[in-house]
Amino acid sequence: MDDDLQLNVPLLRRRVPNLTSAARAAGLRAATVSNLCTGKIPVGRAEVRTLAALASLAGCSLDELIIRGGHVRMIETGIKALDLLAPVVRGGTVGLVARANMGQLVLLSELMLRMKKRGYAAVFWHPGADAPGIGDVQAEAEFTHSTKDEIYERIVSLREEKDVLLGLDRSKVLSGELFALRESLQEAGARPVTIALVDIQYELADDQGAYGPLDTLWRFDSDLISRSIYPAIDPVASTSTVLEGSHLDAVHLTTQQRARKLLRRYRELRPLVAARGMERIPEPDLQFYKRGERLEAYLAQPFYVAEPFTKKPGEWLTLYETLDDVKRILDGETDEIEPSELMFRGRLEVRS
Repeated sequence: MDDDLQLNVPLLRRRVPNLTSAARAAGLRAATVSNLCTGKIPVGRAEVRTLAALASLAGCSLDELIIRGGHVRMIETGIKALDLLAPVVRGGTVGLVARANMGQLVLLSELMLRMKKRGYAAVFWHPGADAPGIGDVQAEAEFTHSTKDEIYERIVSLREEKDVLLGLDRSKVLSGELFALRESLQEAGARPVTIALVDIQYELADDQGAYGPLDTLWRFDSDLISRSIYPAIDPVASTSTVLEGSHLDAVHLTTQQRARKLLRRYRELRPLVAARGMERIPEPDLQFYKRGERLEAYLAQPFYVAEPFTKKPGEWLTLYETLDDVKRILDGETDEIEPSELMFRGRLEVRS
């Protein structure tokens, strides 16, 4: 799609320091080049001659000069629950909404580790205050800085070649520093920065709006925590803008909607089963309950960062492995398997 293209402005400016004069000498209009760099003219509407001339000035190929950026799409994390129910939006903002001891910093550490495996640069903006788990985040970040200027310089130095995952505390939203950083990065151009916001003071577990506009919401769930099911992401309340419109393919969207419907009904039935027992639940609802129980267990997943504590190897599933397994659970193929056998594992056994 044309609106998914961006000019690699940092690369261009680094290789052609006096861009305006060089463009004029190459027969290009300075205003056109300036509008392409700021995004006022979409790259998809630029003349091929103009783009070829800019690539020649920079001594690079068109593939290096033009990068994909703006179109809404998900980043696979290899975490089943997230990729299925509330995917990360490339270049968007994720809010981890949790109370104390729910694992938000563990999840941020895991996300950084996984994004590094995908070739992203992981940057942590230290909040300037200590909290349990901050050290673990720093251990997984490639770069940790404490000021906006340091973060800006680091991101600018990285994003010519890599997408960046930036983890930070919501205090940077309240101070206005995150907004200022975004403004500066927008002017600098190049690849998108995906932001993950946490709340180390745990003040806003019931108000995700205080995080500012979010593209992905991961709301942590105390019931899952009480039953030691991790990642403890509420499967109903957690969501993502990538689920809106036509940003997901039909298989993902259909499977996600079926899974969310099943888990919503399962969660409604849990108190009834606890109070009355399964024998008092009508058969159609009992099927919902049992399959929901299995899907909930399947979505529990071992993390790489937890290996020293759990003694279980971390698991990475591709999106389509997850979708295939979830469809099998939804269709009843695992009805004879005990939920405990599905807990904290990778793929289901592949069918012969």
